[in-house]
Amino acid sequence: MFKTTFKKDLANNKMLVTREFAGTIEDVWRAWTTHEILDQWWAPLPWKAVTKSMNFREGGSWLYYMQGPEGERHYARMNYKKILAPNLFEGIDSFCDENGVENKDMPGMNWKVQFKPSANGTVVEINITADSQKDLETIVQMGFEEGFSAAHQNLEELLNIRV
Repeated sequence: MFKTTFKKDLANNKMLVTREFAGTIEDVWRAWTTHEILDQWWAPLPWKAVTKSMNFREGGSWLYYMQGPEGERHYARMNYKKILAPNLFEGIDSFCDENGVENKDMPGMNWKVQFKPSANGTVVEINITADSQKDLETIVQMGFEEGFSAAHQNLEELLNIRV
């Protein structure tokens, strides 16, 4: 079983998240870029991810929410800036309302997600940059590491089912 690692560089407002998955680069890429698959793993249980809209292309976006066990919804939007399939995509992730309007009171993050073949499958490296050290600390305090690790475990289990 693989583990998600987090390396924080608070002085530079950065975090590197790394996880290896037992799947081909094509399968792992598809799991990160297809909303039908994202909805199956993106949210940590007992939460679930629900896509409202997704246009995976440069200049496109993914508007989704995470729904909690009590029915509460937290909306987010990923605006895709660069896509080099199946090796890399970059975008800006931000909290928003149900219409995709950014919540400026919440921190956003720049994501650079890279997919690299490995001996055991595929390594995914997520370079996250926040606007400030405070923003990065806020994301961490909100439970980002625990939630993202749990979501990655969901993906690992999903990939094992598909193999």
